[in-house]
Amino acid sequence: MVKILLDPSMYHPHLTVAEECQKAADLGYEYIELSPRADFHEWHHYPKVDDAEIAKVKKAMASTGVKIWSLNPVYNWASPDEEERQHQVRNFRRTLEIAQELEIPLIATEYSGDPNQPVRSENQFYKSIEELIPEFESRGLECAVEAHPYDFVETNDRAVQVVRGVNKPWFNYQFCLPHMFHLSSGSYDARSMMEYAGERLKHLHIADGFNHLANVGNRYIINPPGVDARIHQHNEIGNGEVPWGEVFDYLREINYDGALSVCVFGWEEEADAIHIRMRERLEAEFR
Repeated sequence: MVKILLDPSMYHPHLTVAEECQKAADLGYEYIELSPRADFHEWHHYPKVDDAEIAKVKKAMASTGVKIWSLNPVYNWASPDEEERQHQVRNFRRTLEIAQELEIPLIATEYSGDPNQPVRSENQFYKSIEELIPEFESRGLECAVEAHPYDFVETNDRAVQVVRGVNKPWFNYQFCLPHMFHLSSGSYDARSMMEYAGERLKHLHIADGFNHLANVGNRYIINPPGVDARIHQHNEIGNGEVPWGEVFDYLREINYDGALSVCVFGWEEEADAIHIRMRERLEAEFR
């Protein structure tokens, strides 16, 4: 049976992690995917959570019955700059310690690196993985990685190939639906991307988005023209162009039993209602 996770990003400015456990329970969720926040694990920074806060989170998980199933750190472990890469590997090591302490089984992360230096970034990525393999394996942790827009790899098939290159059963692919138009250069064929991942498909991010390449690329206008930037959204299902019928049909066909992480961002004024509707939709599709 699939696990439906809440990414509580829209509550980060107002709630502690312990309070987010209660919020998840109030919204009907049993699991959390904890995305970056300044007081816990932060984008590209060394984690700031201490033993006292970890104890509070443990107590909150026990009292609410909500489990943090995955951490979603973003560290530039593929940085072309060697000193920076070493710093980011250190950040990762501390995050793995925290995951083990909280009995969190999964790290859901990104490739990072520099799309303008893809070969050097890929080499740095594999160097970091080699250093971290003993850490993952000694702690019994799994990892799923996605190709985020502006990572050194930005397309679905190449991202899966890099995963295969690691060649570890616990290191797999994370398919992020709101990024699918970046992953496919504007294709609506989600099925073929998931089929290509095959048995490496172990984690999904669930949110909608519009095809930024549709209408001759004028769906969104970025100035100045040609700027080296990426644009996408994390919207509620139905507020975008992801082919959800195709996605859910395929997942049922393969009896997918991994995690589905609800990661809608940027709609704080409707956060509770959106998260309830998202949960109910996924439950209707898979239970």
